[in-house]
Amino acid sequence: MAMLAAISFAVLLLAHLVPFFSFIPALPFLKYDPKDVIIAMSGFLLGPLEALAISIVVSLIEMLTVSSTGLIGLLMNVLSTAAFACTAALVYRKKHDMSGAVLGLLCGVFCMTVVMLLWNWLITPLYMHVPRAVIVSYLLPGFLPFNLVKAAANMALTLLLYKPVAQALRSAHLLPPSSSGKKGGKFSAGLFLFAVVLLISCVLVALALLGLLGA
Repeated sequence: MAMLAAISFAVLLLAHLVPFFSFIPALPFLKYDPKDVIIAMSGFLLGPLEALAISIVVSLIEMLTVSSTGLIGLLMNVLSTAAFACTAALVYRKKHDMSGAVLGLLCGVFCMTVVMLLWNWLITPLYMHVPRAVIVSYLLPGFLPFNLVKAAANMALTLLLYKPVAQALRSAHLLPPSSSGKKGGKFSAGLFLFAVVLLISCVLVALALLGLLGA
């Protein structure tokens, strides 16, 4: 768990180095970072409670080091990651195969998008010091596409990385063998293509939101 938390923190630093990761110009504090991918894989490997613990630890370290959003940012980070990673891990625990992973990630995308719309409506007026009506005007053109693109990109990256990462950790004896006693479900070419197309789509939508694709 400590190793996965450290990796999660390392990859979130990319969001503070790459300007593209903030792709809603009107809401510059919304930044994509790939830590949810590592935490979702942690949930698949260890369980939903472990994913929640890693989420809290990483978000706390982020608040104390590179974040400028304080306790509100800490709360929103934990809610966002838990809604995505813990939901996916809960479903995967019930259906422990590749179809369960896909279903769990889809549920995570939906849950994160809905939860963050609700909590941005509740909390963001306090952070931005504006009337709630202003935040309502940003929900559909700003918060909705950001969270949907972020969650979908996390889903695509998790699908692409989970199997090779899990197999590498087990080969290095850093994780016990799969509880099913199998080497894992076959990662089909169709699922790989779906993940790649989904990731490319997310990048194109982000570029469009930045106005970089032209008229």
